[in-house]
Amino acid sequence: MIPKKNIDDLIYKHSNLEKELSSGNLDKKLFAEKSKEYSDLNEIIDDAKSYISFENEKIDLEKIINDKESDNEIKSMAKQELDELQLNHDKSEKKLKFFLLPKDEADKKNAIIEIRAGTGGLEASLFAGDLFKMYEKVCNKKKWNLELISISKSEAGGLKEVIASIRGSNIYSTLKYESGVHRVQRVPDTETQGRVHTSAATVAVLPEAEEVDVKINDSDLRIDVFRAGGPGGQSVNTTDSAVRITHIPTGISVSQQDEKSQHKNKAKGMKILRSRIYELERSRIDQERSKDRKTKIGTGDRSERIRTYNFPQGRVTDHRINLTLHKLEEFLEGEAFDEMIETLTLQAQEESLNRL
Repeated sequence: MIPKKNIDDLIYKHSNLEKELSSGNLDKKLFAEKSKEYSDLNEIIDDAKSYISFENEKIDLEKIINDKESDNEIKSMAKQELDELQLNHDKSEKKLKFFLLPKDEADKKNAIIEIRAGTGGLEASLFAGDLFKMYEKVCNKKKWNLELISISKSEAGGLKEVIASIRGSNIYSTLKYESGVHRVQRVPDTETQGRVHTSAATVAVLPEAEEVDVKINDSDLRIDVFRAGGPGGQSVNTTDSAVRITHIPTGISVSQQDEKSQHKNKAKGMKILRSRIYELERSRIDQERSKDRKTKIGTGDRSERIRTYNFPQGRVTDHRINLTLHKLEEFLEGEAFDEMIETLTLQAQEESLNRL
C-alpha cells in the first residue's frame, strides 16, 4: 500500500505546477522544465485521484451489498462495480509505484557509447560495425544527434573500436541496458564450408558527465603527447597532436588522436575520461547498496553476455529477460529496438518494486 501522503503530494504538486505555468511569471528555461514535470504528472494524475477516492467508493458499495433491505439486482450491480473498482485500483497502484520509484539521476543525461570488437577476429570487427550502424539508425529514427569521438577501422572494413557521443532526450535511460557482450552467430563471407561462426563485440554506454558531476584536479592528471599514427604505424601527422590522458587516482587512461589539433584531442579525451570516472563512482555506490542482492538487469557488467544475434534463424535473444524476437533484420534496422528496450525497462522496474 502506498502512503496517502505520497499521493497527496503528487496531487498538490500537479495543482501547483498548473498555477505556476498559467501565471506567465516564469522565464523560458524554467517554463520548459516545469512544463516537462507537469507533462509527466499528467500521465499519472487521474490514477492518483482515483487511488485517493477508492476507500470511500468501496465503503459506499459495500454498504449496498451488505444492506439487507437492498434487492438482489442492486446488490449484484454493486458487486460488479466493486470488482471493477478493485481491478482499476490495483492497476493505478502499480502505475503509481512505478512512478514513485527512485529515479536514476543519470537517466536524463546524454550518453557516450563505446563499441569494441571482441573474440572472432575480422568477423568480430564486422559485427562491431553492424552494431554501430544499428545505433546510428536508432539515433536517426529518434532524431538524436550522434557525434563520432574516435574510430578505428579493421582491414575487413569493420570496426576495431568506435566511440561516439549521443545527445537528445533521455538518452541514457534508453540505452543503459545495452552495456555488455553482444554475440553474433552467422556464416562469414570468407567461410567456404557454410559453417556458422560465433563472434562477439562489447558495448559500453556511459552517462555523459558534465564538469559539475566530476571534479578532476589538474594535479591528478598525467598528459602525454605523441605523434598520431596511421595504418601499419605510418606517420600521418608531423606534429605531436595525439594525446594520452591518465587519471592517476583511478588509473583510467584515454588516448585520442582523431583530430589534427592537440587542443581538440585533449577536449575529446577529457569528455571520455570524465564520463568513465563518473560511471566508476556510480558503479561503486551501486555495488555498496546492492551487496545483499544480485540483479539480472542493469548491472553494467561489460563481461556479461547479454544478447545473441542469430542470423541463420533470423532471431535476436536478450538473455537477461529470456526474450526472443524473430525480427533480426528489423532489429538491426532499428525498427524493433524499442520493443526490446521497453521490455527490459519494465522488467528492471519490476525488480526494483520487488526489492522495495
